[in-house]
Amino acid sequence: MSETAVRLDDPAEAAAFAAAFELSAPPADFVDDPYPCYRALREHDPVRRLADGSLFLTRYEDVSAIYRSPHASSDKKREFRPKFGDSPLYAHHTTSLVFNDPPLHTRVRKLILGALSQRAVARMEAGVEALVDGLLDAMQDKGSFDLIDDFAAQIPVEVIGNLLAVPRADRGPLRGWSLAILAALEPLPSAGMLDAGNAAVREFSAYLDGLIADRRTRPLDPEEDVLTRLIQGEVDGERLTHAELVQNCIFLLNAGHETTTNLIGNGLDSLLAHPGEFRRLAGDPSLLNTAVEEMLRFESPLQFNNRCMTADCEIGGRAVVAGTLVTLCLGAANRDPSQFADPERFDVGRKPNRHLAFGHGDHACAGMSVARMEGRVAIGRLVARFPGLQRDGEPQRDRRLRFRGYSHLPARAG
Repeated sequence: MSETAVRLDDPAEAAAFAAAFELSAPPADFVDDPYPCYRALREHDPVRRLADGSLFLTRYEDVSAIYRSPHASSDKKREFRPKFGDSPLYAHHTTSLVFNDPPLHTRVRKLILGALSQRAVARMEAGVEALVDGLLDAMQDKGSFDLIDDFAAQIPVEVIGNLLAVPRADRGPLRGWSLAILAALEPLPSAGMLDAGNAAVREFSAYLDGLIADRRTRPLDPEEDVLTRLIQGEVDGERLTHAELVQNCIFLLNAGHETTTNLIGNGLDSLLAHPGEFRRLAGDPSLLNTAVEEMLRFESPLQFNNRCMTADCEIGGRAVVAGTLVTLCLGAANRDPSQFADPERFDVGRKPNRHLAFGHGDHACAGMSVARMEGRVAIGRLVARFPGLQRDGEPQRDRRLRFRGYSHLPARAG
């Protein structure tokens, strides 16, 4: 299925489309607008069995149930071995927090959450405000700017750099490393993407070896420096191996950079596409928290998550055997009309809004409080500074499927 020749508003054609859908060969316009495809799948084949035997879930109820299921494993060793082989990418993605089950997941998450408490996030906020204001000053001087390169992508790299106390002079490669490593998680990465991802893991690991050695000699305050906290462990003596330490520092950059960049970029694009909601938010800053939640729901930065079922079970009325791989389509679940009234409408005041953009349960995003704070500060201060913000050319969407965002988003102050 490489071209879209069907009318997805026609029930018969939508049903035929859903029955033939393959994530490995999506329609040509899928990256630009996947939501009609999600709607067809949700209505006609919500537990879609793909050609490789895996399942693709699009209903909120089913996705939420898998997040809560004790039989849904995040361990990706079996899935990633044929994809990555014996490579740096395999070593990274099978050692990091996000693709593991307890006990490793529990140990690492406990250490990271201790450094990302609400009190710690509150301490970060003034620094993020100063960073954002400096970026806005530079954008105002330019008049025309790129909301990704000049703004959205700059903020999380600095925040994660500060969390790990990476010297500012060393931060130049961080964004490129993150993009290369995460690109390898696409459903069908090219050989070039795998080569770039492996090179990025090697280079970042080598850099972290030196940073960790320095931090062991000269530790910082573990209440503020995540790397020191991970090195020292908790008072009960829980420690990470060197490999676990390196790979989870890489994970922190990747998780904190990509999704937050996309949250800010997608959120600003949604405001530009809905000028009435832009004016509403500009006129009532008290809506900022609900606006950020709506941005996460409406254009979820992470479109897919994955699990492997460890026991025979039932999903959405379909019998599923142990070992089945499952793709959770967050982008579809977050527009399910059974959960969200008028889900295709962008509403900065939407309540309630129980979206799944950060996951759910034991694997809910450990950095969600940081991401929310960055989004609130970035979007709130930009809207206040540039209430007449306008597009200044055609946006360029990132062509990946798993991560939804923009490569470039040209705009001007207005």
